[in-house]
Amino acid sequence: MSLMRGGLFLSLMVGGVLAGDVASESRAPLPEKPLAADAQAPSTHDPEAVARAEAVFEATLAEALADSGPKATEARAGRALTPKERLGKLLFFDRRLSEPRGQPCAICHGPEVGWTGPLLFINLTGSVYEGAVKGRFGNRKPPSSAYATPAPILHLADPAEGLFVGGNFWDGRATGEELGNPAADQAQGPFLNPVEQNNPSEAVVVAKVCTGPYGDLFRTVYGAGICQNVARAYDSIALAIAAYEDSPEVNAFSSKYDAWREGRATLTRQEEWGLELFKGKGQCANCHPPPLFTDFTYDNLGVPRNLLNPWYWQFQFNPLGPFYVDLGLGAFLQTRPEWAAYARANLGKVKVPTLRNVDKRPFPGFVKAYAHNGYFKDLEAIVHFYNTRDVLPVCLIEIPGIPGVDCWPVPEVGLNVNTTELGNLGLSPQEEQAIVAFLRTLSDGYAPR
Repeated sequence: MSLMRGGLFLSLMVGGVLAGDVASESRAPLPEKPLAADAQAPSTHDPEAVARAEAVFEATLAEALADSGPKATEARAGRALTPKERLGKLLFFDRRLSEPRGQPCAICHGPEVGWTGPLLFINLTGSVYEGAVKGRFGNRKPPSSAYATPAPILHLADPAEGLFVGGNFWDGRATGEELGNPAADQAQGPFLNPVEQNNPSEAVVVAKVCTGPYGDLFRTVYGAGICQNVARAYDSIALAIAAYEDSPEVNAFSSKYDAWREGRATLTRQEEWGLELFKGKGQCANCHPPPLFTDFTYDNLGVPRNLLNPWYWQFQFNPLGPFYVDLGLGAFLQTRPEWAAYARANLGKVKVPTLRNVDKRPFPGFVKAYAHNGYFKDLEAIVHFYNTRDVLPVCLIEIPGIPGVDCWPVPEVGLNVNTTELGNLGLSPQEEQAIVAFLRTLSDGYAPR
């Protein structure tokens, strides 16, 4: 038995080397939350998270029923939501829009943690979230739904380098071509995904909205006859969610960094040093330029597998089991004839996330997960990885070592790893700490003393 386990672990460890061998397979992009074959992973049907979403929904519904008039829209900060944005908020927090009911968008995108995964134990382990049907988990960590709306439609920006910009989801498959907005395209996916909200059809979603407690608001925003056209109504639902995600309630720009830029706050000496390192020696701003702290490109950082991800053992929907390799953007490009020639150059690349709210948490001990698979469990670890990935040796079974201290595991995908902007930055421990200190200034909700 020990020999078998050792062989399996070795196979997982060399996955990055083998990634090139599976790259030639023509495979459809995986859902953001693939289906589990069992329910052994920790459940995300957390009563407290559901109760928080329900409370926000009820408060928003009360406001919508009390005030049907238009709201001011001049300033992005300190204004009330417009009717369309308020409709999007109701949709975002509505537990009714899943089958079975109980799975709003906010379960995977909690505002209290910067619009990403809000459950500590899930983040501490596999980092993928459970859908409406218990036991159905994903293969990737929920990305933040904040600061995503400025993303352009996915396009080939540099044919010579195979550089793509824009889109949504970690693999870019919500291109924005359908609705003119990647965030809106993305919003259509979870409703019908069997491992997320699990609705059987667009018509079912539309019926739930049109016959629900805010059906009149939906008709007020989009016209009295909107519910008679399922396709147009379903598009409108997604556009309303994107409108809320573009509102100042989600894209608040209310961090200490923003207050500093406006002259309302002072950075500490360590935070100022971290900002200088962020823009200079650390090369962070190359892919995370202010003010959005993302350039909407795709990159392979050489992140190791997260072996706690239940996807590896869900053989019903993942026949490769533990030998599955997440090929990211490259896998999606393979499905598009006009872009297939660029697939190999993008294998293993995932969307560069915004760093805004990267440390936002409800209490100091709350654990957030970092990278597309949640391999890293704190900012210190991922900054250290950026700095030392190519300095420390590869972790080997024969030579026990602590990842991040003695060695680093091999990348999940060994092709296209970025070796020019990270891996051997030469940062001292104090410089790493300064960068982390600066990153913590990017959390919205800062209140100057």
